[in-house]
Amino acid sequence: MTENKPLVPSAAYRYGTIDTSAPNQDGEVASDHILDARQAKLQIGIPTAVFLIVNRIIGTGIFATPGTILALSGSVGLSLIMWVVGMIIALAGTAVFIEFGTAIPKNGGEKNYLEYVFTKPKFLTSALYTGYVVLLGWASGNSVVFGEYILHAANVEVGRWNQRGVGLTCITFAFLVHGLFLKWGMRLQNVLGSIKIIIILIMVVAGWVALAGHAKLEEKPNNFHDAFEGTTGSAYGVVTALYNVIWSFAGYSNANYALSETKNPVRTLRIAAPLAVGFIGTLYILVNISYFAAVPKEEMLEAKRLVAASLFRNVFGETAERALSVFVALSALGNVMSVIFSQGRLVQELGREGILPFSKFWASNRPFNAPLAGLFWHWLICVITILAPPPGDAYNFILNLISYPLAIINTFVAAGLVHLYLHRDAWNWHPPFNASLPVVIFSMLSNIYLVVAPFMPPEGGQNVYQSLPYWIHCVCGFGVIFAGGVYYLVWAVAMPKLGKYQLVRETIIDEIDGWEKNVFVKRRLGELPATTT
Repeated sequence: MTENKPLVPSAAYRYGTIDTSAPNQDGEVASDHILDARQAKLQIGIPTAVFLIVNRIIGTGIFATPGTILALSGSVGLSLIMWVVGMIIALAGTAVFIEFGTAIPKNGGEKNYLEYVFTKPKFLTSALYTGYVVLLGWASGNSVVFGEYILHAANVEVGRWNQRGVGLTCITFAFLVHGLFLKWGMRLQNVLGSIKIIIILIMVVAGWVALAGHAKLEEKPNNFHDAFEGTTGSAYGVVTALYNVIWSFAGYSNANYALSETKNPVRTLRIAAPLAVGFIGTLYILVNISYFAAVPKEEMLEAKRLVAASLFRNVFGETAERALSVFVALSALGNVMSVIFSQGRLVQELGREGILPFSKFWASNRPFNAPLAGLFWHWLICVITILAPPPGDAYNFILNLISYPLAIINTFVAAGLVHLYLHRDAWNWHPPFNASLPVVIFSMLSNIYLVVAPFMPPEGGQNVYQSLPYWIHCVCGFGVIFAGGVYYLVWAVAMPKLGKYQLVRETIIDEIDGWEKNVFVKRRLGELPATTT
């Protein structure tokens, strides 16, 4: 591969089938040992892929954000529209990731897709994405709400430190299970994924019960009468409400992070991703109808993150409220386990490629055949993220801090696919799934709006933070990406000059697990590598 050609996946991995008899980019056919190693790693089928997505998406968003979305939207009608719009954006994003995932079915998700398209300046994309992966505590928000619902179920007053203490226990448990007992961790994820769906279905049924007039309230809610009364005209309110919805759908790309471990990745992804997202989106809308059927508008605004508990209490009584609050906490635990599972592998992938310092440490699967080091790093960032924000602002800050950089990344992923569509022949881009240009452009424009609109100042006291400035998550989000740029200047520019070497990327097959991967190596000046990008 020469310097001026796009980085194209090798024959063994192009367009969805891992052809174990196909030669790699050097014309070499994989050995029987490598073929056996590859097959042994293929543990994810359609059910597990669906649960990977379900566990990642259904966390605490649907239980904890509807009250905030209602406050920001101003009306029941606009609040429901926000959920529909969020589902449409999520489905468009899902289509984008299905196309990329079926074309490049390797572990790493959007990192592979960004590197594939954005090749100049060399290695800048890899460094920017590294900052995004290693500095964001994705599992922290659901850990915090896990603590809140557990304490609520125990009838213990929620305070700053007891909530965070239970949240830290949650993230630590997820880290240890996935780091020490890989197969049991995946089985537990599947069980918790089933519990999530059961909880959601109970909530939908609760809405039907309330609509039939059987809620345990003296005065029945009348939220659907004049549903658009109080609708906000604030751009800040609308976009922040949409952020909360997007947070509740975050994770539709989760199966893309483990495609090297997926059986028949093209078929699996094409079935699992739209099935999971479409099913969840429909349930989300039905659950919101249940909230408005059983919980008065004023109570929803006061309940904040405990709106699901209010639904259970108003329909089933206080005893059921506490019991079902435990199941909501288990739903949050399932999300935390799914998130740390994926993020640990992203950190490992960065180590496998030689991007991180002490790469062999981060890349190792020893001693429990799991990315223990990568899982530990994400655990550590989550601990810092849980403890750092001021009381009252922790959950909203974490939610927005995660959602904002995600919108930036998704903008570039969709823009990259638009570029491939417009130059299809030059890139030889003919994957087995086509999202279509209108869908990809819609996904790109939606994410651009999510990046730009939060800079508009809030109106009428709509700031979601009690003590933090409204723009803090935007600045921190760009700061995370900027940190990756600083790392690029050190790792890919300054250190090679000082060390008198050239940083190059080579495609190799790992002798241990049989995976094809790109690795960064140092070449002394004057050496000519066999394959570089």
